Amino acid sequence: MKLFAVRGFTFSVSFYAFLHFITYFFESVILVFLLSIFGILTLIFACWLLPVKYFQLQLFLIIVAVLVLFFTSDSMWNDIILGFVQMRELIGLLLIVPMISWVLKEEPYIEEIMSFFHNLLNKSQRFYFGMTAMTQVISHFLLFGAVPMMYRFMDTFLGEHKDEAWENYKGTAILRGFAFSTMWVISIPSFVFAVEALEATLWKSMLLGFIFAFAGTLLATAFSYLKEKEYNVDFSKTLQLEIDKAVKNSRNEGYWNRDVAEFVFLFVSLFGTIFLVQELTGLEFLLAIPLVILFWTCLYFLFKKRKKSLLDNIKLYLSKGMATQAQPFSILLAAGLLIFALNQSTFGLYMIGGLNLLTDLVPVLNVLFLIPFIVIFLGFIGLGPLPVIVLVAGILNGVALPYPPELIVLAITSGSVISIILSPIVMPVIILSSLNGLNGIRNGIQFNFKFAIAFYCLVQVFIQTMVLI
Repeated sequence: MKLFAVRGFTFSVSFYAFLHFITYFFESVILVFLLSIFGILTLIFACWLLPVKYFQLQLFLIIVAVLVLFFTSDSMWNDIILGFVQMRELIGLLLIVPMISWVLKEEPYIEEIMSFFHNLLNKSQRFYFGMTAMTQVISHFLLFGAVPMMYRFMDTFLGEHKDEAWENYKGTAILRGFAFSTMWVISIPSFVFAVEALEATLWKSMLLGFIFAFAGTLLATAFSYLKEKEYNVDFSKTLQLEIDKAVKNSRNEGYWNRDVAEFVFLFVSLFGTIFLVQELTGLEFLLAIPLVILFWTCLYFLFKKRKKSLLDNIKLYLSKGMATQAQPFSILLAAGLLIFALNQSTFGLYMIGGLNLLTDLVPVLNVLFLIPFIVIFLGFIGLGPLPVIVLVAGILNGVALPYPPELIVLAITSGSVISIILSPIVMPVIILSSLNGLNGIRNGIQFNFKFAIAFYCLVQVFIQTMVLI
């Protein structure tokens, strides 16, 4: 029965994404209706496939959406049909983005990058900064899959060093690095959705996000230095020994490293092509990104003459890979229905009205000061970075706010960063806890609480200054 559920889910979500791409270029009422039907089927098969505890959130979102529609909708069935197409672009993106990881696994790119830059990474603060930055780069390719990949790499690299001091060092670098990626990485669906939904300028949002991701990385490195002093350990000595071993094992000798050059070319070619295609065609980024990724991945394997490897990856993805994403896909579909229902009502106006009332009571506050706390709160009730930003940005999309949309995007994504590093029940922290054996509260709140406060203040100083100006 489970095999049937896996196949049913894979078939439904594949056709959902296929019909999304078709109906974007060829509008058809019948095909859009079929798109909704496959969305409903995807949700049903996900319910069948997932254990009850992994479907509770989706069920809650659906019940709330149906109740809202029951009291506000003139045509409830028609609105449900429309609600199931709200997340079509994100599901199309999420279905294709994992293909980038196939390329990253073909060669030892990360190991060779470490070897090539060994002179820059031989101190604990430099290494921490490098790992946090590298996690953001790898997030372009693997999304939150960067968390287990980078942890396994660091765990292998550092061998037997597994006490709390080292786990704090490794875990915070990776977790904070991934969290920062949600502020500026173009292949992170939550960031792109926020930009599109709020009609912000992409390059401005990316620039702001990158600046604060960079500032956050420096801040995280400073906190790591203080933690190293608190633990009274010398990370640099151990790191130097392990880096020397990595250099000896490198398959590239001398000043030229073919793997590093190839990785840089792949990175530039992929994301440069995305911007070029969008500029030339005018396609929305949520559509341009998956289409470019699809062709770019196929070209890589054809150029490398590894057709068999490509076919093996496709077979594995169709047989098992898609089914592993049943939880995020089903959450997105349920969240899309709720967003549509709330936007049909006046919930957004009430929410902003409530925030404005609070700011009237406390004159120093404004909406941008409070928005991150909404994102953080939703993270602590189990919503990950993608559904949180989808919900908040989707609701704010229907409300006129007197601020530049880029500032609103920055406020939302800064809340996402804090939610990711603190909440013990979001996916990145859960994955990290399963890898290092520490509980979610320790990996999240205990290791990152002070840093989260400092990062929030850092971002808000800029936002509030811009508001005053």
